[in-house]
Amino acid sequence: MSQALKRFNTTLDIVDGVVDLSHGSGGRASAQLIAQCFTQHFENPMLSAGNDFATFTTTAGRMVMATDCHVISPLFFPGGDIGSLAVHGTINDVCMSGATPWYLAAGFILEEGFPLRDLDQIAASMARAARKAGVTIVTGDTKVVEKGKGDGAFITTTGVGLIPPGIHISGELAQPGDVVIVSGSIGDHGVAIMSQRENLQFETPIVSDSAALHEMVASLLHSRASIHCLRDPTRGGLATTLNELAQQSQVGIKIHESQIPVKPGVAAACELLGLDPLYVANEGKLVCICAASDAKKVLDVIRAHPLGQEAEIIGSVVEDAHYFVHMETQFGGQRIVDWLAGEQLPRIC
Repeated sequence: MSQALKRFNTTLDIVDGVVDLSHGSGGRASAQLIAQCFTQHFENPMLSAGNDFATFTTTAGRMVMATDCHVISPLFFPGGDIGSLAVHGTINDVCMSGATPWYLAAGFILEEGFPLRDLDQIAASMARAARKAGVTIVTGDTKVVEKGKGDGAFITTTGVGLIPPGIHISGELAQPGDVVIVSGSIGDHGVAIMSQRENLQFETPIVSDSAALHEMVASLLHSRASIHCLRDPTRGGLATTLNELAQQSQVGIKIHESQIPVKPGVAAACELLGLDPLYVANEGKLVCICAASDAKKVLDVIRAHPLGQEAEIIGSVVEDAHYFVHMETQFGGQRIVDWLAGEQLPRIC
């Protein structure tokens, strides 16, 4: 049995089973679907690495390819829309390898009857986001499905970029003794979507953190700090991202609840909605695992960027044969932070 299959207590019922919403959550069910269906058939060293990107060597250097599908509902939300989100999401997947993003391809699945006014607004938003990031949308495809066979608009974006010489960042490189840093408050995107979806009003409006992080990553690389892992904690939130990194690197991670930044409004909304902010999606944050000796340098670089002013050191990498993520609670207790099970918020990105 492969290492990927050993991670799960059960196997997918390929003969009689069906896809459910949990398979798109980014949590344990998603990981199982990828490991026991897609990886089983597509297996190759680049895919098996388990990152959100693939690296490959060309005569121009080490390049990166990443792709991301966007099925968010609603299409327009506080702080963005599906167009800018599709650009930011793929740019971030590319740059989490340390690469400079170059080009994007965009695929649209549109439902018959979808307003052209909305499509034009989405295209304009994508163009603004790409221009701001210095990335060009160079190719794409459009399909239209019959009315009732879609949900307005779905967008898939694929990005390519080039990794500077000497950079090697990947999810399997965390080492015991390393420090874990998050670039800002968590849960903003998921709560912004949920509040829009449920028409909830808060004293302080909650806005998505959707943003491209390539400039922050470029600053980190320029600092020459010893960075081992970068990942944007999107679906499944911070908790699932830390579990992914622990599994890939075959280490444990210990975090401290009191050091994890959560905006008061997001914390209150999560309490009202029965959500755990650790599992709520983010679209403009990164998790950085670096050598302890460079932790202050990395923190200073991230905080110097406009998108990273709330960055905090939230924990460290430890030896653990079970690859668990442990959290010291604000009351001094200990709890295991497991993978997301099920689906807290469907159609969130």
